[in-house]
Amino acid sequence: MKIALDAMGGDYAPQNIVHGAVLALRAYPHISRLFLTGDTPRVEAELKKHACNDSRIEIVHTTQIVDMADSGLDAVRKKKDSSISRAVDLVKEGKAQAIVSAGHTGAAVTASLIKLRTLPGVERPAIAAIMPSLGKHWILIDAGANPDAQAQHLVQNAIMGAAYARHVLGRQNPEVGLMSNGTEEEKGNAMCKETHRLIRAAGTQINFRGNVEGHDIWHNPPDVVVTDGFTGNIILKSAEALSHAIFDMVKSEIMASFRTKIGGMLAKPAFKRVHKKTNADEYGGMPLLGLNGITIISHGGASALAIQNALRMACESIRHEAGPHIIEAIKTHHDSAAPHANPTA
Repeated sequence: MKIALDAMGGDYAPQNIVHGAVLALRAYPHISRLFLTGDTPRVEAELKKHACNDSRIEIVHTTQIVDMADSGLDAVRKKKDSSISRAVDLVKEGKAQAIVSAGHTGAAVTASLIKLRTLPGVERPAIAAIMPSLGKHWILIDAGANPDAQAQHLVQNAIMGAAYARHVLGRQNPEVGLMSNGTEEEKGNAMCKETHRLIRAAGTQINFRGNVEGHDIWHNPPDVVVTDGFTGNIILKSAEALSHAIFDMVKSEIMASFRTKIGGMLAKPAFKRVHKKTNADEYGGMPLLGLNGITIISHGGASALAIQNALRMACESIRHEAGPHIIEAIKTHHDSAAPHANPTA
């Protein structure tokens, strides 16, 4: 498997990115080539820190870095030699099979959209985030790629998310829910109501639960929760921040007295299991679905562990080949939605 890694993308690049790459190469022998796009001297210095001279690494020198203040479109048009643009180019040229980036999400999405294009029948790509709950993991789509979505885009999110859940997560008949401010059909804004109507009209192709709200997604979620990229990104970041805050509060209370410290030591294994289940670094990255290629988005503050797991997700995405399943599902939806020919015409 051949993967392009944006070595300069992220809050702690290139150190965490290169460290994560070293961990992945040691853990995943099926990675046959790992392209590191970025400033060669800085990347080489990080590799030297970890005594890594793996022959599978190929550094692709770049001269530009995308800043967080850059717009996604400007980052692609004005910084053609940036680490993220060159990484996407490697997939476009067929030299790599997937891209991993923890950098500017807008730049990664825009570069992937412009250079790789969408799959047939898909208007906008969407980020699929794997989220935890009390009972199972579920998919939040869109988690930030398309903040100004329309109802038909959310229907495509439902189809893409269900295809991913079925063929990658192994859910036999994935249940889909629409994020709203109430479970009743009449709840939600105009776009939510129109999306609800369109998904219902899709019939049995989408196993639609209906609307879901805040408490549903943590206690009894469907396999796929559909929303626009603006709302989804807020849910994602709020969930990550709340998880950290709760663990900090629990730690503070445990350390408050000798008695609670003893209790904390006894409960430490349980705390570790919950932390692992809710730690975003364990998932590493999020696939950008709907493109003619594989892009994995990791979060800006990604640790080395997160990058390792993002590269693992890239390998899994290559192996499962979700793209053809999405094409088939979108085509089936369009065929079923098309008006039947008039036999008397």
